[in-house]
Amino acid sequence: MHIEMLNIFCDLAELRSFSKTAEKHILSQSAISQQLAQMELALKCQLINRKKRPIELTKAGQLFYQGSKDILDRYEQLNSELRSLQKSSGSRLNIAAIFSIGMHTLPDYVKKFMVSYPDVNVHVEYFSARRIYELVLTGDVDIGLVAVPKRDKRLDVYDFEDEPLVLVCHPNHPLSKESQVDIHRIQFERFIAFEKDVPTRAWIDSILERYNIVVRPVMEFDNIETIKRAVEIKSGISIMPQTAILQELSSGTIKAIAFSNEHFIRPTGIIVRKGKIFGQAGRYFMELLRKKSKEQE
Repeated sequence: MHIEMLNIFCDLAELRSFSKTAEKHILSQSAISQQLAQMELALKCQLINRKKRPIELTKAGQLFYQGSKDILDRYEQLNSELRSLQKSSGSRLNIAAIFSIGMHTLPDYVKKFMVSYPDVNVHVEYFSARRIYELVLTGDVDIGLVAVPKRDKRLDVYDFEDEPLVLVCHPNHPLSKESQVDIHRIQFERFIAFEKDVPTRAWIDSILERYNIVVRPVMEFDNIETIKRAVEIKSGISIMPQTAILQELSSGTIKAIAFSNEHFIRPTGIIVRKGKIFGQAGRYFMELLRKKSKEQE
C-alpha cells in the first residue's frame, strides 16, 4: 500500500466527498473509488459507509484513518530530517544564551562540537531570559540557554548544569576570611541583587525567604558582570553562581565563600521549540549539552 493511497484515504475521510477528493488529487471519482476498493480488499474490511451522505467512516475506517495520519506525519518528519541532514555540512546553528552561561559555560561545549563539525557556524548571541524565550518560540534561534528555566507547553525544556551558588564579597570584607559561612551571617548586609524581573533574582529571594533572611539591597542589575564590578569596589556582598566568577577568583579581586547550611545551586536549562527538527549536527550539539546534566543525575 503506497503512501499516496494513504494520503488519498485521509483526504477522503476529512472531505467526506469522492468528488472533492478527486478534484484535489486531479483524478476521476472512479479512480478514487477503485483505490478505496483496493484498500478494503487488502484489509478485508469496509472502511467507508457509502450509503450515508456525506459519507462516513466505519469503526474500522476510523482506526485506519488514525493509523494512516500517524504514518503520513512520520513520513513527513523523516523527509524533513533527511533534508536537514543533507544541509548539515556548512550550515549554521543559532544559539541564544543569558550572558553568564554564554560567556563562562558554553565556550567549552562549542570547542568540543567544532572538533566534530568544523564546517558548521555556531552563532551565539547574548540576551535576557525573556528575549530568549521569544526568539526560541518564533524560530529565530535553534537553542536557548537560560537560568531557572520555566515550563511551557510550546517548548521542550531540558536540564543543563546545576551551578553552585556562593557568597561573593570584596577581599577586605569581614566574611572573606571564612572558609564557610552560615547564611544567617548575611542578615541586614548591604546586598547587590539582580533586577526583579531576572529569574535568578526570584530564585535567590526564595532561598533567603526560606531561611528568614533579610538583606539590604543597595543596587540591582540585570547581569552578573555588573554585579561583579560592584562587589569589586566594595559596594556590598552578593550571591552568585561560582562558574561565573572564576576569572575574578583567580585574579583575587573578589572572594567566594561556600555556605555551610546546604549546597545551594542555580539550575539552568536548555529550551527548544516543541517539534523542532535538528540535522545531525544539531542533534550532536544537543547531546553534548545534555550530557553534563545526565552525569549530575
